[in-house]
Amino acid sequence: MKNTPFLKFHEALGARIIPFAGYNMPVEYAGITEEHVTVREKVGVFDVSHMGEFWVNGPRALDFLQYITTNDVSALTDGKVQYTCFPNGKGGIVDDLLIYRFNAEKYLLVVNAANIEKDWDWCVSHAGRFGIEAGPGKDLHNASEWTAQLAIQGPLALQAMQKLTEESVTDMEYYTFKVLTFAGIEKVIFSTTGYTGAGGCEIYVRNEDAPRLWEAVFKAGEEFGIRPVGLGARDTLRLEMGFCLYGNDINDTTSPIEAGLGWITKFVPGKDFIDRELLLRHKEEGTERRLKGFVMVDKGIPRQHYEVVDAEGNSIGEVTSGTMSPMLKQGIGMAYLKRNFWKTDTEIFIRVRGKDLKAKVVTLPFYKKH
Repeated sequence: MKNTPFLKFHEALGARIIPFAGYNMPVEYAGITEEHVTVREKVGVFDVSHMGEFWVNGPRALDFLQYITTNDVSALTDGKVQYTCFPNGKGGIVDDLLIYRFNAEKYLLVVNAANIEKDWDWCVSHAGRFGIEAGPGKDLHNASEWTAQLAIQGPLALQAMQKLTEESVTDMEYYTFKVLTFAGIEKVIFSTTGYTGAGGCEIYVRNEDAPRLWEAVFKAGEEFGIRPVGLGARDTLRLEMGFCLYGNDINDTTSPIEAGLGWITKFVPGKDFIDRELLLRHKEEGTERRLKGFVMVDKGIPRQHYEVVDAEGNSIGEVTSGTMSPMLKQGIGMAYLKRNFWKTDTEIFIRVRGKDLKAKVVTLPFYKKH
């Protein structure tokens, strides 16, 4: 197992450490519900150094990215971030990711921790078509091993982080980034992105600057009630927002259209991306199943792989993610459902240990800030 540069801090704080995506990662500190509420109401810090970072440079960087991702990369301007996915050539998804545009010939891709090797091989296999060389010091290179990342999330996050830089960050728009001096560390990538729906930022530094970053962030956030948060609450937070998790809600067999990711699948003129024709057909003709959110009407907690049935007990789908929402105090989940069961308020049943518990289809997100 690999360790992130923050492991000693997690251990000192008494975190429960588990192996995740090849790393020793903190799953919880004080408890998932407590940590979840901290992020919704104040500010919480996640170690996300296990994520992957690939740089793509050169005059054909844009052409390459337009080909291997579904979203329209040409719509990005300097300092903007885009959510997208890699289609796999068979109508499925290799991974979902973020693209950061530094300039017309310089981009950063941030990919899921469990898929770093798979994504890297996928990018390399298509780079040659655009004359892009891959490897250390080349136009396409993998910086995952020496990049550390913290996600500081919550309504008070930017206010707290403003204390550590002279550049204005509290007024940054969602999905933008700046390269700045932060906590005395130069060339920090500071982006207003996240996976919680609670606002905040994600901060990238070199591994050697990680301890300094951690200490500065916690000192600055002290007056705002800052706390460390583990992977457990990261999952419940993203699920309350209806954000997809790779491996649960999307994978190599799910199309972006089925997954409700049509909004990141752009069929603009001149964008000839992998699976374009197939995905266009999915969009125009519709699909047999669709990822939908649901809330439990009967008492119960839905879990991944639980069967979904109709009132007669006929199988109509499968749960991909489920939990007890800490904010709603109600069971929530996402499931791929057959046609005719997609409408909001449609009654469905989740088979929990042999019992069919009533639930209803809802529009996402589950949790809306008041």
